[in-house]
Amino acid sequence: MLDKTNPNPNAEMGFLDHIEALRWHIIRSAIVIVVMAILVFIKVEWIFDRIILGPAHNDFISYKWFCALGRFFHYDSFCLGEIKMEFQNTAVTGQFMMGMSVSMMLGFIISFPYVLWELWKFIKPALKSEEIRYARGIVFWCSLLFFTGVLFAYFILAPYTINFFGSYQLSPKFKNIITIDNYYDTISNLVLALGLVFELPIIVFFLSRIGVLTPQFMREKRKYAILILFLLSEIITPPDLFSCLLVFFPLYFLFEISVFISGRAVTARLKKQAKNNN
Repeated sequence: MLDKTNPNPNAEMGFLDHIEALRWHIIRSAIVIVVMAILVFIKVEWIFDRIILGPAHNDFISYKWFCALGRFFHYDSFCLGEIKMEFQNTAVTGQFMMGMSVSMMLGFIISFPYVLWELWKFIKPALKSEEIRYARGIVFWCSLLFFTGVLFAYFILAPYTINFFGSYQLSPKFKNIITIDNYYDTISNLVLALGLVFELPIIVFFLSRIGVLTPQFMREKRKYAILILFLLSEIITPPDLFSCLLVFFPLYFLFEISVFISGRAVTARLKKQAKNNN
């Protein structure tokens, strides 16, 4: 990586210079996240009730979509039952700290493209011009995949998860009274996890470019990938086949896209090696 502060434009940065540059990228990213979190906190009561607790409301828009889809396919069980959830707070500072947690999580999600941009600015000087060309638009595509995963988790996975586990009872003698911490952890874990899982094509691209991963390997392990994705879909959805497939197919489609991207990346790498050898 070149040292931009040195009069010599070809001067290489030392280890401490790299650490200093990274520190400022992290500081700027943290400032933007905190600013976004403050803006969220101003309306955090409304946001928590209408967005975070959205999947716990019977009038949540996803439930209407599911019912409409169920009627179209003549599959009545696709309409989820009425949600009856009661929440409780068990700590003196619980609700205030929950507001802080929600603000920071949403602040990070909103700021994700900027954080990626700062990371890209740190990595870019160390790349060759051809590598930069291959990575063109990476901030946009990473952000798009991340937000797609977040929306998929919030509008598809979260309603099914909340509806199933919130109404599940071992016995009528047991009443589900859920702490707000547990509910929020469930929602936030789903949203952030799926946002990161949807970055799989980008990760596959770079691993394939450096020769760690090949499309042949991914095709050979496809049956294991299908099994893992199906089990994951079964775990996070209610126990019926239609709901499981609704989650499985997008994840499997993501895997197949990754195989295709890996093939393109390996082909480009082999062409480059052949050109260099000649």
